[in-house]
Amino acid sequence: MAFVDTFGRIHDDLRLSITDRCNLRCAYCMPEEPVWYPHEAILSFEEVTRVARLAIAEGVGKLRVTGGEPLVRRDVATLVGSLAALPGLADLSLTTNGVLLEPLAGELARAGLRRINVSLDTLDRARFSRMSGRDRLPEVLRGLAAAAAAGIGPIKINAVLLRGENEHEAVDLVRFGRDHGYEVRFIEFMPLENDRSWDPDRVVRGAAVRRAIAAEWPIVRDPAGDPHAPASRFLFEDGLGAVGFIDSVSSPFCAACSRIRLTSNGKFRVCLYDDKEADLRAALRGGETDSRIAARMRDAVARKGRGGALDILESRRAIPLARTMHQIGG
Repeated sequence: MAFVDTFGRIHDDLRLSITDRCNLRCAYCMPEEPVWYPHEAILSFEEVTRVARLAIAEGVGKLRVTGGEPLVRRDVATLVGSLAALPGLADLSLTTNGVLLEPLAGELARAGLRRINVSLDTLDRARFSRMSGRDRLPEVLRGLAAAAAAGIGPIKINAVLLRGENEHEAVDLVRFGRDHGYEVRFIEFMPLENDRSWDPDRVVRGAAVRRAIAAEWPIVRDPAGDPHAPASRFLFEDGLGAVGFIDSVSSPFCAACSRIRLTSNGKFRVCLYDDKEADLRAALRGGETDSRIAARMRDAVARKGRGGALDILESRRAIPLARTMHQIGG
């Protein structure tokens, strides 16, 4: 079995958002005054694990736990352990802002987490406070070190560069990654209209970042790179690691997209930019069988369009969506 759409794309990468809440307030991710889902609307760990189990039976091999900020969810390591134990799972990872990572890294590693992505847009404390709305950079840096000490790896840093804000930090972020053994990935500013500030002129294109980095350290495209991965991966010619680029605006990867998403309140999304969702929470709590829930997911994937990022690239404007990024999941 497999989740296949009408374009022949196989979807084997499921993002599991387990909360819409977050302890930061990054403007490109959420509005200034977010409205949280009520507690009873959020899927239980048992419900999340059931969806993951059904998805794996349909050919999904990769699971990523996201938020909001997943580490604010109580007992998150319990869920990680349940997911890690699912038969047939090939890869389990988690995306976090790193604020709560230091005290949880060891527990997550023991539960079976092997890979982690940490969002970090700047190494300047004042700029971090301005961009995230909170003065928490020291905790993030300690969290990265704790994850490495716990044996979690590879550790990747996700960085969003904004023109007029932090675009000059690309080389510094890469140097930091090279010094500590972290792989930095630059993600273009995505047009999700979270604070209605998206402007194509604020997007720092991946091609420009690649040129800046290559001027400091020669890089070469990774010949073993995954063609379905959103990031274009480059190796440093001196052998000290790699750097990735997710050019989601200037060069969308819709044609090879393999991602599907489950929101924290149980909606199944087949495209980041598509509000057409399947309500799995109602199915889960309404007593539907495993086979019927799996069929709902298959039907949703079959209806997937060519990819909303292509529309954005052509129109140079954001698509109004019912959800902001913290409600969808990374």
